[in-house]
Amino acid sequence: MCIEDCYINVGDDLIAIKSGWDEYGIAYGQPSSHIVIRRIKGATRSSAGIALGSEMSGGISNVYVDDLVLNHGSTGIRVKSAAGRGGYVKHIYVSNVILWNVKTGIGLTGLYGDHPDDKYNPNALPHVEKIFIKNVVGYNITLAGNFQGLPQKPYKKIYLSNILLNINSTNSQTWNCSYITGYANAVLPQPCPSFLIEKIKS
Repeated sequence: MCIEDCYINVGDDLIAIKSGWDEYGIAYGQPSSHIVIRRIKGATRSSAGIALGSEMSGGISNVYVDDLVLNHGSTGIRVKSAAGRGGYVKHIYVSNVILWNVKTGIGLTGLYGDHPDDKYNPNALPHVEKIFIKNVVGYNITLAGNFQGLPQKPYKKIYLSNILLNINSTNSQTWNCSYITGYANAVLPQPCPSFLIEKIKS
């Protein structure tokens, strides 16, 4: 699937990739994979430029995002999941992003807790890893990144490279990170200590 050459102005995510919700998505087992998103421009009043999940119980993988311009929004790039989802988000590649007037540059959360009913399995934990984000510039950003993995299953192998986010706040905390590990190269402001600062090989 390819989504390209669009201008989108909405009250929700510009583009959201999903694959089923909790036990229903796990049972149906239909992943969303091999998706190309490129040359997208737009604005959103309250949501993200690109969102993966939170309904991702069938799995999301091999998503390629290139050339995104977002002017106004809550989050530039966002991955959402929760305990009870199961599934996975992996092998995600995002590059060449420009953000203007966005509250949070990059957001990854495992605490997006809505469920369709009370039949979900709280031990069905999402598997989130191998997310590559590079060549991102942001202007008038409030928080560089908000990363919230799960204590039972932390997010891992998150790669950040060549990212410059101009923060509009005097708050000394420019990143919020918990239960997440990864690697960073040429990222400003400098990310959380859980990201090893080293040269990333493509």
